[in-house]
Amino acid sequence: MKKILIVDDQKGIRLLLNEVFSREGYKVYQASNGVEALKIIENEEINCVMLDMKIPGMNGIEILSRIREKNLEMPVCMMTAFEGEDILTEANQLGITKYFRKPFNILDVRDEVNALLND
Repeated sequence: MKKILIVDDQKGIRLLLNEVFSREGYKVYQASNGVEALKIIENEEINCVMLDMKIPGMNGIEILSRIREKNLEMPVCMMTAFEGEDILTEANQLGITKYFRKPFNILDVRDEVNALLND
């Protein structure tokens, strides 16, 4: 069973994505901050990370950077409500796989992640 980690400080987003991806047959983990996310990544073989960019404390760029420092090549999908060339450029340099702008169409997100994980 493939594993997805959802990292978002908004509980509603985590619950929505958890429901959608659980129905698709994935094991879903949730983290509300960077420390929790990195702990899950260290202890589980995660196949894809859904990562919000604006998280209090350790932001999405910092989390993504830490993931890449560990040489983890897993797909990381960035989610954000904020338009910012700097964030997008930095995320692309760190190897972001997909970019979803909030509010997103959940069916599009589901389809894109399914395509990533079932190639």
